[in-house]
Amino acid sequence: MSTSKHTPSPCDVLVLGEYFCDLIFTGLPEPPRLGTDLFSRSFEMAPGGSGYILTTALHRLGVQARWMAHFGNDLFSQFVLAQAQQEGLDSSLFQIYDQPLRSLSASFSFTHDRGFISYWDPFPVCHPEAVIAAQRPRWVVNPPFDCSADSRALLEFIHQHGGRAFVDCQYVTTTLDEPGLVGTLRLVDVFAPNQSEACQLTGEEEPADAAARLAQFCPLVVVKAGAQGACACAGEQAWHAPALPVEALDTTGAGDAFDAGFLAGLLWGEPIETCLRCGNICGGLSTTQPGGARATPTLEELKKFL
Repeated sequence: MSTSKHTPSPCDVLVLGEYFCDLIFTGLPEPPRLGTDLFSRSFEMAPGGSGYILTTALHRLGVQARWMAHFGNDLFSQFVLAQAQQEGLDSSLFQIYDQPLRSLSASFSFTHDRGFISYWDPFPVCHPEAVIAAQRPRWVVNPPFDCSADSRALLEFIHQHGGRAFVDCQYVTTTLDEPGLVGTLRLVDVFAPNQSEACQLTGEEEPADAAARLAQFCPLVVVKAGAQGACACAGEQAWHAPALPVEALDTTGAGDAFDAGFLAGLLWGEPIETCLRCGNICGGLSTTQPGGARATPTLEELKKFL
C-alpha cells in the first residue's frame, strides 16, 4: 500500500521519471571488459535518474517543479528520499510503498562518455493524468517517447489541459521509420535528444543535420553534443551555442542538467540562444563533480556565467 499527498496548486513543471541511485566509478584505467579486474581511483554514491536531476536543477534555479515518483522501503529509495528532503524538493507527489522498489545504476564514467549497468524492481505504472488535470503544469517533462497510442494520448491530454511537453528521448535503438514514431514526435513541443540519439533516429552524422531533420516534425528540436555544445532548430531557423569549458570529472546526468537550464530559460521568456547557453552552463557544471545534480548551479551562479 502506498502513501501520497496531492497538492492542487499549479506548478511550472511536472517532472516524470523514477529515481535511480547511482554508484559512480571514476578514474578507471580503461572501460570494463570480460577477464579484467579494474579498480577506480574514486567512488561516489549519488541520487540520480532524470527525475531527480531535473527537479533538483530546476529547484536551484527557482523554478516551481514537482516530481512524480515512487519509492520503497529499501536502502536505495531511502537514500534518495533523504537527499531530496535535504535539497528541499517538493515531495507532495511522492508515493512511498512498504516494499522494496530498488533502482540503481553502476556508472563507469570517463571525460568523453559513460556507460551503465542498471537494475530496477518492477515499479507501479505511472498514470499522471489526474495530476496534470488538477495542477495544470505549464510543462510536463519526460512523457514516454515511443510508437504507442497510449503515449500519443498522454501528449494530447497534456495539450488539452494547457500544458506543453518537453521530451528527452533517453536511449533509443529505433529510427523515424518505425511506424507511429513520427506521429508521436509531431505532438512533442520540445524534443531534446543527445547527438547519438538524434543521429540514430535520423541516420544523419552531424548534430545540426539531425536537428534539421527532426524539426520537420517537431516545433523545436535541441540536440546536445557534449564538448561541441548544443544546437537548436525550429523550421528554417537554427542556433548553436558552444559548450562551457570545464574539466569534466563525471558526465552522468549532464543531459538532464542541460534540459533543466534550457527549460528554465524558456520559462523566463529568453531567446533560444540564451536558453542554449543556460543549458550548456548547467550541463557543463554538472560534470565537475560526481553525480548529475551535485554541481548544478543556483540562479545566482547561472547569472554570473551568463
